[in-house]
Amino acid sequence: MKMLMTIIANAVAIWVAAFLLDGIEIGGDGANFWLTLLGVAVLFGVVNALVKPVLKLLSLPLIVLTLGLFLLVLNALMLTLTSWLAGLFGLDFVVQSFFWDAIIGAIIISAVSVVVDMLLPDPQRA
Repeated sequence: MKMLMTIIANAVAIWVAAFLLDGIEIGGDGANFWLTLLGVAVLFGVVNALVKPVLKLLSLPLIVLTLGLFLLVLNALMLTLTSWLAGLFGLDFVVQSFFWDAIIGAIIISAVSVVVDMLLPDPQRA
């Protein structure tokens, strides 16, 4: 159940980022759009679960040195990696520019994910 909630939170966050930024595009119409969005959300969750912890560990000195601001760069890297992997899997998801689109998209996705996580019920909190 927790995994499904995480996928929904990721999907909402990615959709909001794509809606607000012209450089993040999700292709497809109707049902194809929603299936692409769900596929990208699953892929984003897998990338964040497998790759991000390793990169966090390797870049720990930079994270400490920048007082955590380097985490924004790591989040942008995860979004860019998700875009590249989506192309390999045939999903129509594109992040055009690393500096503006990926970094601002990572900020938007992080903020929306926090809000969605607060709104979604958590059985462990009850």
